[in-house]
Amino acid sequence: MSTARAQGALPAPFNGLLLALIGGSVATVAFDLWGQAISPALGLSRLAPVPLAVQTVDVLTGIRSTNAGHFMHLFVVGLIAYPLGWLAVFRPLQERILPMHWFAASAIYGFGLFLVAIGFVAGPLLAGNPWFLNFTGIMWVALVGHVLYGIVLAATVKALEDRGF
Repeated sequence: MSTARAQGALPAPFNGLLLALIGGSVATVAFDLWGQAISPALGLSRLAPVPLAVQTVDVLTGIRSTNAGHFMHLFVVGLIAYPLGWLAVFRPLQERILPMHWFAASAIYGFGLFLVAIGFVAGPLLAGNPWFLNFTGIMWVALVGHVLYGIVLAATVKALEDRGF
């Protein structure tokens, strides 16, 4: 490791943003791999995050656009909001209030993401769908997907931080 890097060549906010982008990228790939390929291959539901994002963007802005749905789900949520939520809000609070192993904390974070995404954003309060999508198969696949996202995000961030990133 170079001396400049060890002393922090990047200011902390940029370092945190890079951690968020890298961790969010890996976690989003895991989420989509699970929801779009593995779960259907197992005979379970296929996740449809982009149509839900399109519906949400439409409710919020009146714009019904698949491109806006992709942008919202992949970039705004997957690469920015969820990772920064872990790095800047959940993990620091959790470490101060109830310290626990990163794996348990990340699974709880993923469950919280599921509650917000499927219970609130995709639910009757915002997108107008039934509570937890009527507890159909897609809801259970989404639960596993969001918990997986949280775990993969935290594992990626931890691996990078352990290597001095």
